[in-house]
Amino acid sequence: MITVAIVGPESCGKTTLATALASHFHASLVPEFSRAFLEKRGPEYSEKDLLSIAQGQIASEELVARELPALLICDTDLLTIRIWSEEKYGHCHPWIMQHSERRQYDLWLLCKPDLPWEPDPLRENPDDRERLFERYEELLDQLGKPYAVISGAGELRTLLAIGFVEGIVAEGE
Repeated sequence: MITVAIVGPESCGKTTLATALASHFHASLVPEFSRAFLEKRGPEYSEKDLLSIAQGQIASEELVARELPALLICDTDLLTIRIWSEEKYGHCHPWIMQHSERRQYDLWLLCKPDLPWEPDPLRENPDDRERLFERYEELLDQLGKPYAVISGAGELRTLLAIGFVEGIVAEGE
């Protein structure tokens, strides 16, 4: 099974891209657990909730992975929750830190925030997306994770991502 995680700052097209890739490749999709969690409980959350969200994200991924799909597309990962925690609370729960470093995907697609900001009641950072993008890139580099930067709009963005995923699929064959 090949796994791809889509990461990046808020409102950079992660969910749109994850959905497009899952459709294009007839792959299994793991939605962003935090969105469902916050939609159910409301937009207010605590630092403790981030641990529940991280554990829910992993449980969701593992549940879908049990179906043994050839390709698994994850609309976010624990690196996102780690950065979110560090940004909001100045630190991160050790469990999230450990699992964000240990959890392996075949490829991370890091979405550049070059799309217009779209307001959403669950989003918090409209003004510093470029700085957050750099934070993702630094962390991916620091942890030695295989990643590709996805930029551009619309079909161009999707085609770029498809090319990177095709490359990783070809390596796995």
